[in-house]
Amino acid sequence: MAPTTPSSHISRRRLLQAAGATVAAPWLAAGHAATVAGGRPITLVVSYPAGGGADLIARIIAPRLADALGQSVVVENKPGASGQLAASQVARATPDGSTLLLDASSFAVNPSLFPKLPYDSAKAFTPLAVLVTFPNVLVCTPGFSAKSVKDVIQLAKAKPGEITYASSGNGSAQHLAGAMFEGRAGVQLLHVPYRGGGPAMTDVMGGQVPLFFANVASSLGHIQAGKLRPLAVTSMVRARSLPEIPTMAEAGVPGYEVLEWNPLLAPAGMPADTRATLVAAVRKALADPEVLGRVRQLGGDVFADASQQTAGKFIAAQQEQWAKVVRERKISVG
Repeated sequence: MAPTTPSSHISRRRLLQAAGATVAAPWLAAGHAATVAGGRPITLVVSYPAGGGADLIARIIAPRLADALGQSVVVENKPGASGQLAASQVARATPDGSTLLLDASSFAVNPSLFPKLPYDSAKAFTPLAVLVTFPNVLVCTPGFSAKSVKDVIQLAKAKPGEITYASSGNGSAQHLAGAMFEGRAGVQLLHVPYRGGGPAMTDVMGGQVPLFFANVASSLGHIQAGKLRPLAVTSMVRARSLPEIPTMAEAGVPGYEVLEWNPLLAPAGMPADTRATLVAAVRKALADPEVLGRVRQLGGDVFADASQQTAGKFIAAQQEQWAKVVRERKISVG
C-alpha cells in the first residue's frame, strides 16, 4: 500500500545495500536463542515489490532477526493482488516458523475490499508482531490556494466534488486516507486514482491535482525541496521528521488517524513455543539501535509494543476501522 517512490532525502538504494543481501547470515556467536524449524532458513515472504516500503523494512530487520535466532533469514518478494499472492502462500505453509509473511496495512483493508479472498484473514494466520508504523502527510501543490487544512475544508464545502486528490489506486492507503478525511471533515472531494504513488506524486508536484495523502518516507525529500507543501500529518502525534507540521486533529479534523504499518504473521496452528521464540527474536531485533535509526530516518517508528497479543488486537481494530470506512464511503476496487 505504501508508495514506492524513493525519497530524495534518503536514498532507499543506500539503505537496501546497508541492510544486507537477500540472505542474512547469522552471527556465529554463543548464547543464541532457540532456533525454529529445526534451524533451517526462515523465509520472509514480502507482499510488495523490491524497493517498496514493506521490502525495505524486511531487509532492515532480516539481519537482526537472523542474529537473534542464530539461523539464516531469506527475503522473498511475492507482489501482486494487493498482497493476496504472498498471503495465500504463507497461509498454506507449514506452521513451523520457516515461512512468515511481512505485509503492509493493506492486510487490514483487503477483507472489506475483496469479499472472496482465497484465505480467511482472521483464521489463516497467527499475528506475531506489528513491526513499524508510518504516518501519512496531506500535501498540496506549492501554488495551491489553500494554506491550511481549514482552508481545504472551506474550499471543498464551497465547491462540493470539485477539489481533487490523487492516490496510488482504488483502495490504496492514500484513497482510504482521503475517504476518511471526507467523512471526518464533512466534505466531498473528487478522487483521482493513479497506477502507483510515483505518478500520483509527480502530478501533484506538477499542479495537475492539488492534494495527496502521501507517505512521509517517500515525500519528505520533495517537501524539503519545496516541491510539495505539507498541511497536516495523519498520526495522533506530530511526526519526528516534520515537527512543525500539525496533526490532522490539531488542524481541525478531530478523531482522524491513518497509519501505514507492517505486520509480521505466521500460518495458523503454530506451536506456542515456536511462536514465543519468534516473538522474542522480533522484539530483540526491533530494539537494535541500527534498526531504530533506519526506521526513524524513513519517518517511521517502531511499534510501541511488539508483542503477539497486542499485534492481534491492533490488526483487528484496523480491520474494523477500514471496514466501516469502506462501507460508509462505498469504496470498491472495480
